[in-house]
Amino acid sequence: MRRLGTALLAASLLTACGGAELESSNEPLAQQQAALTITDVDVSPECQGILQFANTASFATLDAYLPSDVVSNLVARRAISPFVSLADISSVRLVGPTRLDQLTAGARAKGYIPSSCIGILDGLAVSTDDAAAIVSLVNSIHDSELHDVLPDAWNGAVNLLTQRPFTSVQAISNVTGIGDVSLRNIRNSATLSRPLEALINAANAVGYHGHGGAYMARHFDWWQEVTGNGSYNYSGPECFGLEPTSVPSGATVRPYLANAAEVRAEFLSTLNYADPYQQLPQRAAGLANLDERINGRSFKGCYFGYSNDPWSAHSVAIFVDVENGFSLMTGTYWAE
Repeated sequence: MRRLGTALLAASLLTACGGAELESSNEPLAQQQAALTITDVDVSPECQGILQFANTASFATLDAYLPSDVVSNLVARRAISPFVSLADISSVRLVGPTRLDQLTAGARAKGYIPSSCIGILDGLAVSTDDAAAIVSLVNSIHDSELHDVLPDAWNGAVNLLTQRPFTSVQAISNVTGIGDVSLRNIRNSATLSRPLEALINAANAVGYHGHGGAYMARHFDWWQEVTGNGSYNYSGPECFGLEPTSVPSGATVRPYLANAAEVRAEFLSTLNYADPYQQLPQRAAGLANLDERINGRSFKGCYFGYSNDPWSAHSVAIFVDVENGFSLMTGTYWAE
């Protein structure tokens, strides 16, 4: 994963940039950080200086950018435990979006953050790389996937679809119906699967073997895949977790969702078909990234088969996280 591990601050933040060492916390830092997952991280690596500034800048320096009572609250809190996220800072009394923007301005002015840190949008400190990925995703994502990524923001998803293309992440953030949770879900979908996507691309490039092959995808229109493929349906869909109105005609409905073990097994089986000798250099990082995205999660989806002609056949599995829309498709095929 792209340096997201750095989002969990090391103890070196306490003394960086000449700041005085803080008192030790009653709770070990590792325990404070334990609850943060890759999807919870709200500060990109390029923007870590915002946290560093809040943790180490002197009272006088902070006071140049924030009201004195806010500075007092920040300094009192960091003496107990260092800040590990924007949400952590926002939990301090009198700190809201305006104060976070002022804190970011101070961090930028004092050289704690580079130009590659855009700033804070809807509770996320976003880098230029992440912003580009977000814009690219929103401009290209399929209708069905976007609504799965934003399951509780139907109006926001519709507004994105009708107003795109966008040229900046700021414009996306300003869309009606897109707030903290929605922008985070979009960010996660756009940025947190890069090692997995690199593995998928590599596997797809070598996936053909003789009269058969394998393929996988991260971003796709699952409804079109289930209902629009093939002239010959040799295996009707078996689906699970779909809304009744979304169940394809003729599908069997399975009464339970898929879990991480089922998704991993299906992905690994397809990967091994494409890479039977396990030689792809992206394999370890991609599988680790997959596990980060699926562990403890539940998935809706379908299994189905289709043929483009009487002399070939495809077997496909589709999984979609029921809460955050993370999606994965695997497929194998043969041809005479």
